[in-house]
Amino acid sequence: MDKKIQQFKDQLDMSQKIVFFGGAGVSTGSGIPDFRSADGLFMQETGTHVTPEEMISHTFYKRYPKAFFNYYFENLVFDEAQPNMGHIFLKELEDRGKDITIVTQNIDGLHQKAGSTKTFELHGTTIRNYCTKCHTYYENAELTLDEDGIPRCEEDGAIVRPDIVLYEEGLDQDVVQNAVQAITEADMLIIAGTSLVVYPAAGLIDYFNGDSLVVVNKTPIQVPTNALVFEDTIAKVFGQLQ
Repeated sequence: MDKKIQQFKDQLDMSQKIVFFGGAGVSTGSGIPDFRSADGLFMQETGTHVTPEEMISHTFYKRYPKAFFNYYFENLVFDEAQPNMGHIFLKELEDRGKDITIVTQNIDGLHQKAGSTKTFELHGTTIRNYCTKCHTYYENAELTLDEDGIPRCEEDGAIVRPDIVLYEEGLDQDVVQNAVQAITEADMLIIAGTSLVVYPAAGLIDYFNGDSLVVVNKTPIQVPTNALVFEDTIAKVFGQLQ
């Protein structure tokens, strides 16, 4: 077994409270594109003069709901996606008795689909929607679209929006505080599939005080010098831990 993999394995064995801080790279193995790589969502043409970031902003959603929802359903909703090795490995750690907390920047709900029980979604989730007037919640399969493709509430006809954090919107502070507490109390922090450039989410790792810090990312990122770093895919690294 590779020396670094053995070190990772030993750290997992010695740690009880483990926080997994994940970004878009966690879900690429499930067929969901990331955002900032050469083939990522933010590098794609939208067919308009509007950038992808603008398309999923609060301002654009309010001003142009038809265009917003058309882009949203085409590019951000992946109801058929299934958990990959990364999601499944974390659930297996939990089944082995480890105290696993997931702090994710992803909105696809795949950690819950894999069965992880403690997940804090910093940017919300596409699998949950709510009426902007009466706050009734809807799953995607329950959505009723009007002639413009805009989801409408069956009770009052108001727009039903996805329960995600759009650009220009603030993070849910309860979710942030729960994530901070988990990271502060953790023995081990695993950072995976994230460029650590999206704030304030990326700043949460500064609260880690534990002994074991592991980073798994295909491209180099700035991390503390004491981190165990793997510049590789999550599937390849986690696959060697089985």
